[in-house]
Amino acid sequence: MKTATVCKSVVAAMLAMLSIPASFAQATPQTDKAQQGKKAPPSFTIKVSGHGAPMILIPGMASSGDTWKSTVTHFQNRYTCYVLSLAGFAGEPPIQSPLLATVREDLAAYIQQQHLQGPVIVGHSLGGNVALDLAEHYPNVAGPIVIVDSLPFFAGVWFQAKTLDDAKPAIARMQGYMEAQTREQYEQYARSGAATKYMVTSPGDFETLIQWGLASDPKTVSSAMIELLNEDLREDLSKITSPVLVLGTWAGLRDQLQPNGVTITKEGVAATFQAQYAHLPKVHLAMAETARHFIMWDDPQWFFQQLDGFLDGKPQTASRD
Repeated sequence: MKTATVCKSVVAAMLAMLSIPASFAQATPQTDKAQQGKKAPPSFTIKVSGHGAPMILIPGMASSGDTWKSTVTHFQNRYTCYVLSLAGFAGEPPIQSPLLATVREDLAAYIQQQHLQGPVIVGHSLGGNVALDLAEHYPNVAGPIVIVDSLPFFAGVWFQAKTLDDAKPAIARMQGYMEAQTREQYEQYARSGAATKYMVTSPGDFETLIQWGLASDPKTVSSAMIELLNEDLREDLSKITSPVLVLGTWAGLRDQLQPNGVTITKEGVAATFQAQYAHLPKVHLAMAETARHFIMWDDPQWFFQQLDGFLDGKPQTASRD
């Protein structure tokens, strides 16, 4: 089995939760006339609840901070939970790009201003990328990190490229396709749920993803996707000093075939994650058996078992130090 082919399938599934296909996204003017002269909104809002050591939770692309409702319920008696909602997603006011780099810098400043000591940082999908980027740039700021179904180099697997330079032409073509889409096309695809239905098991959760996609700013979604594809965090993973738990999934790809006709397997997807995180010290990798992309929704028992063990210093998998 070729790892690159399996990786492409994994990332296709991850990017599908954006509520847009790879060749579609909305391009709108950089600044709406009605917003000119007004102060830009922050790159994220935070809802704080619970008590104890700090835990920061970052949702994924086009998702609300409500992604973490059940997680907050589980941890709020032991942790003070800081739940982010990113600008432009799920009804939050947008800001000008770049979103991800701005969130990284704003979050680092927030942690220091609030005197949060070694906060646990949990990121889902795009949020996982933000968490890794923060820990690479500010290794003394981040505490233990939990990455939920995310990869440090999306473009590599999406375009089967070895380096970011190799992927640049394909990224440029994708951006061109994105900029040709209308708002109507964006909303039509979001309502169809053609891709998001593979991200969750419950019909109710599926409907939630559709509504979040419709409530998101199309320009923010498309620009954040391009920003994500233009990042390769693999080499700098070695700068991260915190212990990291990486949770991967494959159930959404079960029984699907690669272009070469070979069935996608759990072992193949696990190899994908191992390869992408090869430079990350103190990493624990675990693969969910039945959960889809939103692991915390699809299999909360397994999800919390993994997090509880990791945060208690008794991870379910061996560390690669």
